[in-house]
Amino acid sequence: MPSSLEGRYIKLEVIGGKNLQVPSPRMPAGIYVFINIDSSRRWKSAIGILSSDESVAWGDTVTLSLDASPALAVEIRASFELGRMLGSGEVIGKLENSWDDLLNHGDEPFDISFPPVRGVHPSLTLKATVIHALDNQDGAQIDSIVECQISQDTDAGHAQFAEYVTSETVSHLNDAGQHFQLVLDQCPIDHPDHAAALTNLAWAHLEGYVRKDFQDINTITSLFREALALRPQGHPDHPSSLYHLFKALIWRYSKENTTAYIYESVQLSCKLLPLCPEGTYLRSIAAGANGVDYVIRACNNLPTDASDEGIHLRRNVLELCPLGNEHRPGALHELAQAVERRFQYCGSIDDVDECIQCRREAVSLCPERDPIRETYLNNLALSLDYRFNHQGKPHDLNEAISLYEEVLRLWPVGHKFRAFALNNLGGALSNRFNQRGDVDDLNRAISLRREALTLSPPGNPYRDATLNNLALALKTRYAKSDASEDLNEAIDLYRESLQFLRPDNPERHKIFHNLSSALCSRFTQSRKNEDVEEAIRLCQESLEALPSLHPSRYFSYMRLQGAYLSRYRVQRKSADLSLAVENFRLASRHPTQGFPERIKEAVEWACQAEVYRHDSALEAYQMCFELFDNHVMTRSSIISRREAATVFRGTQSLPVDAASCAIRRDNLRQAIELVEQGRGQQWSLASRLRTPLEDLESRSPKLARNFSKLSKRLSEAQGSAPSTDRAAADRAEIQYRRLTEQWGAAVVEIRNLESFSRFLLPPSYEDLQAAAHHGPVIILIASQYSCSAIIVSTSGEPHHVPLRSVTLTDLKNLKDRFARAIRQASIMGPKEPRNDLIVLLRIVWDEIMLPIVDVLRHDLKLKYHSRIWLCPTAAFTSIPLHAAHPFRTRADCSKEACLEDLYICSYTPTLSALIRSRQMMKTHVTPSFVAIGQGQPRAGKSKALLAVDSELELVRKLVPETGHTDPTQPYDSHFVMKDEPLTLLDIMEKDIPHAEFAFLSACHTAVGDEETPDEVIHLAAGLQFSGFKSVIGTLWEVDDAVAKHVVEAFYKNIFKDLEDGGVMDCTKAARALNRATHAVKTKVPLEQRMIYKSLIFAPLSSRSL
Repeated sequence: MPSSLEGRYIKLEVIGGKNLQVPSPRMPAGIYVFINIDSSRRWKSAIGILSSDESVAWGDTVTLSLDASPALAVEIRASFELGRMLGSGEVIGKLENSWDDLLNHGDEPFDISFPPVRGVHPSLTLKATVIHALDNQDGAQIDSIVECQISQDTDAGHAQFAEYVTSETVSHLNDAGQHFQLVLDQCPIDHPDHAAALTNLAWAHLEGYVRKDFQDINTITSLFREALALRPQGHPDHPSSLYHLFKALIWRYSKENTTAYIYESVQLSCKLLPLCPEGTYLRSIAAGANGVDYVIRACNNLPTDASDEGIHLRRNVLELCPLGNEHRPGALHELAQAVERRFQYCGSIDDVDECIQCRREAVSLCPERDPIRETYLNNLALSLDYRFNHQGKPHDLNEAISLYEEVLRLWPVGHKFRAFALNNLGGALSNRFNQRGDVDDLNRAISLRREALTLSPPGNPYRDATLNNLALALKTRYAKSDASEDLNEAIDLYRESLQFLRPDNPERHKIFHNLSSALCSRFTQSRKNEDVEEAIRLCQESLEALPSLHPSRYFSYMRLQGAYLSRYRVQRKSADLSLAVENFRLASRHPTQGFPERIKEAVEWACQAEVYRHDSALEAYQMCFELFDNHVMTRSSIISRREAATVFRGTQSLPVDAASCAIRRDNLRQAIELVEQGRGQQWSLASRLRTPLEDLESRSPKLARNFSKLSKRLSEAQGSAPSTDRAAADRAEIQYRRLTEQWGAAVVEIRNLESFSRFLLPPSYEDLQAAAHHGPVIILIASQYSCSAIIVSTSGEPHHVPLRSVTLTDLKNLKDRFARAIRQASIMGPKEPRNDLIVLLRIVWDEIMLPIVDVLRHDLKLKYHSRIWLCPTAAFTSIPLHAAHPFRTRADCSKEACLEDLYICSYTPTLSALIRSRQMMKTHVTPSFVAIGQGQPRAGKSKALLAVDSELELVRKLVPETGHTDPTQPYDSHFVMKDEPLTLLDIMEKDIPHAEFAFLSACHTAVGDEETPDEVIHLAAGLQFSGFKSVIGTLWEVDDAVAKHVVEAFYKNIFKDLEDGGVMDCTKAARALNRATHAVKTKVPLEQRMIYKSLIFAPLSSRSL
């Protein structure tokens, strides 16, 4: 050393290191640097975290006396603890350099290189500066070189272990194990170094296990588990302990192939990776090819496990595959397979939804030309097919067919999977045939499945499924065409399919169901008892093989009832009918089958119970309504609810048929409850979210707030516009369903309160009788089984009025005759007699209204000019009941009174509507008035109404100044507007609790929907639902030229009280309309007077509006 440096100091900065590989090679917790200060002391840097590129950044400094340290003695060591260290770790490199060499670099950083480790030279980047005085600001710490015995034994173990790894000499492994065991013996369980001692011993043994020099893997994993338990989350060495156990389990799985170890490896991976920062060495090896990457690959090669544990594993694997990970599509696929399998066993819609979401994403992540994408497309279509069968949503079937068509193009003739594409598309087309009835779909399905069968010769593992699929399509065509050759071929194919299946095959029950159905059909033709006996036996065998909640048990019940009912029709044994009904009951109640199938079964149950006059008919109807309600509630929009209701054939008449059934069993109360529940379904579902909560708020403010919040969120969700992006639409529907479940749970909680047990349940007769508080309500039932009226009075029991001379066919003919007579009258001169209409109105009086009036007069003693409400159903809704007239003269030359002479008539769509309107009338508001007219609708949308301007001017003159007009009030009662139509949906989505009255002087505003079991869906009812208490609507087309006379007379009467300083009272609208039609008899033809019907919910005799 030059004399000029004597008594000087060097400030040495350890900047960083590169190529820092551990010789063993064991995963280090960190890397640090040793520098000897003098003969008894050494400086130790901070433990630096090794980066994925095997570098470390320190930035630590040490001041060295040149007198005490004639040369730089430096070591790089790997520490296996981030917290308290046990020993000095494993040596990566040692080096001694003279100060002259170091100081030649001046003040610039420089690198020093160490002997190679595994072929690579570690290096340190240093910076040396000569200083004149000691500043005592060294980083890190200064240790004594003298170490305790535990540390010495630990270091000796590390040295022997490194020798074993490089030399593969087992004696070195044994020596390392002895040293580490000795240390462990000196570190009891309460010793702070116990976990480190456990880990060192376990790691040495694990390396021996990997190299087949040590066999006891149980001991290894036990040691690692014990160490991990001593290093809980938050401990600095918790991540490394997780990694050690993780590696041990991976190696054990690779040798033993026991799935429990890979399952636990996945769980540890999910805990470990979040603790490993990106860019660290621990992250790179934990997530690398021999770490998490290996685990993912191993899991993706496991068989599909639909258990909760298996699905949990798949979700964890997906968590390990974030966006951008090459394994994510495969992980999505495997999770989809598992939840789809569970759906097939358990029938949970959540599973098939999750499956579809996974498969959509998997498809989106695959490049267009990736062959696996074709499989993912096919699987997505299958999942959509499953969901369609469970929920009956047409868009799922349409999308599935589109995807199957694409897959079929991608798998041309000669492709190894073409048979799958043919079979799958054929099945979807058969489903569409069942929905739409297009025989071309069915014929193509059969053609596709015949081609699939030619591609699946004997010996093909999928021939059994292909035989079954073709048979199913042929059986469907037989049901359509009654061609016995299709049926016989189907039976032969089913039998051949069974020959290929082992008795323990889990899919065997499906062929049993299908063959049973075909045999029943043949029994109906041939009356051969062996066919129906075999059909029953097959279903019983399938029930024995299936768990109690398996979705396919539904088909066993369904086929069994078909078999028993077929045999009953032939042999007429009452026991068979009872067994058929019991299986109807079991099928419609089976909880894991989707609502569409259960609804079909319940509807068929009701039909057959009516045909054979079985006592279960009312139970069947109640089941129909319960299932309908639950099914429709799952739909997130008003339009989709209607679609859900119209898809079932023969359900339009369910409410009236149920009421007729109850009437025939002398249960008038239940008849009223059933017709109300069935006909008011759409409105009751929507109004649930607008339920007044005053009583609940006083009882439990917290529950009321929660229910109100959930109702608002549900309302917003169902009102949102549907997305054209199917993935986004799926997410929205899943969110809606979860909201519905939360809302349902809130309802259950409310029902547990005292006095709230019937909260939002279908109203009882006692509840519904409140509708007659201001006058009787007459429900007119038009059923295929009977036609009658039920009068609900203010108190007491309801009154039954049988309409014995009227049938449903008569009413439909009467409805058509009215429509023709109205059209004919529209082209007649104003003075020409309306003889056809007179004849029809006389029929309405004599056969329908007169029997009712007799009961009102004689039994109820109802005073003349009292209020009555008509609640027509089915064909009654299109007949002008309020205009019923005898058109006869008595012997004394006086005219017989008509209905409007006797009573003030109004209509109500349901009894609940009357009751709800009263609940909405609890707040006093100052009335406002707005008149809106549109005489020039958008081109091509409707004819021009030339008298609108004069009609509006007429109304303006008649209406006194009662306050300011608020143009934001949605009184737009005219629907074909100049710019765009104002739809019923627009109206229903509005909540206008203070709206009072709407006069719809437009065409067909009170004509209902004939496609659903709830025919009270019309524009006038829509306004009532949105908040209007009184609405006047029309049955037919309004003659613009004469309507103004009715309008003028009506408004003169409705505003009559205002001339004396009173206020507008819209509850008098019915009386005003009654007077108006009388006043304009000489000006307005009969057909234009009778088209107006008043839908007024409740009179408010003492309230000013």
